[in-house]
Amino acid sequence: MSLEEDTRWLEWVTKQFESIAGDDKEIDLDEFKTALKVKESFFAERFFALFDSDGSSSISLDELLEALDLLIHGSETDKLRFLFQVYDVDGSGSIDPDELRTVLKSCLRESAISLPEEKLDDLTLALFESADKDNSGSITFEELKAELENFPEVMENLTISAANWLKPPDLEQKKRKTPRYLTRAYWHNNSRKLLFLCLYALLNVLLFIMAMLKNAHGGPWFMVAKGCGQCLNLNCTFIMVLMLRRCLTWLRATWVVRILPLDQNILLHQIVGYAILIFTIVHTGAHVMNFARMTQNDGMYQLWEYLFTIRPGIGWVNGTASITGVVLQVLICLMVVCSSTFVRRSGHFEVFYWSHLSYIWVWALLIVHCANFWKWFVVPGVVFLIEKLVGVAVSRMGGLYIVEVNLLPSKVTHLVIKRPPFFHFKPGDYVYINIPVIAKYEWHPFTISSAPEQQDTLWLHVRSMGQWTNRLYEYFRQPESQTISNKRLTASLRNRRHESRTQNEIFKSASCNETVASNKDDAVELTMYRTSGTRTNSPKPVCDPVSQAELGDTCPVAKELTAKLSENHRYCNIKCYVDGPFGTPTRQIFASEHAVLIGAGIGITPFASILQSIMCRYRMRKQNCPNCSYSWCETIKDNEMKLRKVDFIWINRDQKSFEWFVSLLTKLEMDQADEEPEGRFLEMHMYMTSALSKNDMKAIGLQMALDLLAKKEKRDSITGLRTRTQPGRPDWAKVFQKVSEEKKGKVHVFYCGAPALAKVIKAQCEHFGFNFYKENF
Repeated sequence: MSLEEDTRWLEWVTKQFESIAGDDKEIDLDEFKTALKVKESFFAERFFALFDSDGSSSISLDELLEALDLLIHGSETDKLRFLFQVYDVDGSGSIDPDELRTVLKSCLRESAISLPEEKLDDLTLALFESADKDNSGSITFEELKAELENFPEVMENLTISAANWLKPPDLEQKKRKTPRYLTRAYWHNNSRKLLFLCLYALLNVLLFIMAMLKNAHGGPWFMVAKGCGQCLNLNCTFIMVLMLRRCLTWLRATWVVRILPLDQNILLHQIVGYAILIFTIVHTGAHVMNFARMTQNDGMYQLWEYLFTIRPGIGWVNGTASITGVVLQVLICLMVVCSSTFVRRSGHFEVFYWSHLSYIWVWALLIVHCANFWKWFVVPGVVFLIEKLVGVAVSRMGGLYIVEVNLLPSKVTHLVIKRPPFFHFKPGDYVYINIPVIAKYEWHPFTISSAPEQQDTLWLHVRSMGQWTNRLYEYFRQPESQTISNKRLTASLRNRRHESRTQNEIFKSASCNETVASNKDDAVELTMYRTSGTRTNSPKPVCDPVSQAELGDTCPVAKELTAKLSENHRYCNIKCYVDGPFGTPTRQIFASEHAVLIGAGIGITPFASILQSIMCRYRMRKQNCPNCSYSWCETIKDNEMKLRKVDFIWINRDQKSFEWFVSLLTKLEMDQADEEPEGRFLEMHMYMTSALSKNDMKAIGLQMALDLLAKKEKRDSITGLRTRTQPGRPDWAKVFQKVSEEKKGKVHVFYCGAPALAKVIKAQCEHFGFNFYKENF
């Protein structure tokens, strides 16, 4: 620290101390725990004991400053000795296995990681055996120091964590940075959208001016009202064009996608919606001012008569322009308010859904309200009507049924739907689903999480975040006898018996389709088929996905049987309707050379479909040497897939969420058991944000133990994958720097998840010149 920074830090610590200590000018243990904001009291007690140098059971300001000064300004040896003292619980001068186990157990609790006691023992022994160089049965300070040298990032992290305990807030930088929206990178990466918005704004300005000049005889307020009215004709029609999902899906497969920002249709729909609200308010306000002027000039009618009666005869349908205008103003304001983010994201999606259906009344009233609106409306209105009729026809064809349900952690419902033969989709597409037993008239959009190559079934993963999704989860969580009728029970029993026969054949027959994936762990992959029980003799690689419990440390078949009998899994035969599929920005992934897929939480669903489809195509290119076990993948580019490299990043808040797709990810890792000459085609990166990051002193021992055990077992202790789960949040600058250095071609980043994180990632993409696509529907 510089002298100025040191002085500022001292002032800040003193101020913080006074706010925590209170009148007695001493910090006791409870106050210390509150100040540190730790989940596990073990670390608070250990830090408190080390800070309390005089053993008075309280910390004075001098003791706090002395301890922090040692950690921040002290040598590496001083900092390491403090860490050693934290681990040396009994103060004996060495760390025995039980002490280390106690520390690691507290680390796990602090990081919200749940592991079996046996795994905790394995972690303890892995770190202890690595550090205990002389096999004396205890770890000395010198041995711990030598072990930490194998993790060069630890010393830096130790310094950072110490400084962050009572780090003052950053001062505002005197040098003003260029706003992001004015940077060259932003304009380059958003050129289509910005050009389109400029043309859209210019068109509105031209219409406004032309309408004002045409009605100059009516006075200034009348001119403003007519100008806004003409803009409303355009916008109230254009907002419908932006929601022609089938047309947009078709256009995504044409050259138009390179000119128009089709992937931004939802954003443009929102922008046009707000424009309609503004034009409506100004239009109404201008008419009110004009009516007030007319009331003062001629006195024939009062203001309320102009607004709420048909006596003045304003309008082309029985003088109803004023009344319909008032109703339209109310409906439009209601739609905008109910479509706000705080309504949709607060578990009240139904409010947004039902209020938005009032668009039918809005268009009907606009036709009555304005004599010229029908001329703008007729062509897109007919196309919109055709789309709706096609949607109804498609959704009612095929007789779709939910045949299997899995209830996953964090209230995620995995629906398996019998796929009709005519249903064709692309990876990452979404559908609207209606389940009459949940809500007869409600349709909700969800991404398809299965691959197109999966012929018999369709997967949807639904996170419980609102009324409808919670009702869906609770419906299947009830005892089976309460939710399934007699006929459905009969169908369910038939499916169970059929599945049982299929599984018995797998156990008894040595000729079943088994594929042994020989790798360093001698993992065995049993390629099994779903409830249809069908097999294929095709020489092409099998692209059938696995169930949630099909892969693991034990026999896959036994794992699946165990899962089938669990209370969170059931077969059923529930009627549903599906409208779609509809395209998303992720359709462009196969035209990329280097794709980075980023999923936050349940945002993995589109990428689950994409990854399965990518790996199916990858396996179709894979070649095997007839004379040895060596295999490789041809790097041939074609019109369907130009991909040379895929990086998949999945960010989850807690450990349980990884269970949603862990079996699928395990399958993908097994597909790449053999190293490729140019490196792995698919690299996976897992992040758990609730876990303490490596720059936290309370996590250093745990992260070292996890690294050592992962190298020993070639498997991550948190997820069971080969890919090591990283604690905390990604450092996006470092992540994208590494991607940029690989030079595998043009990088396209695809994201699905929380909007706040999307802004951060998009800003980094603009910095590195990557194309950014956000899943949004």
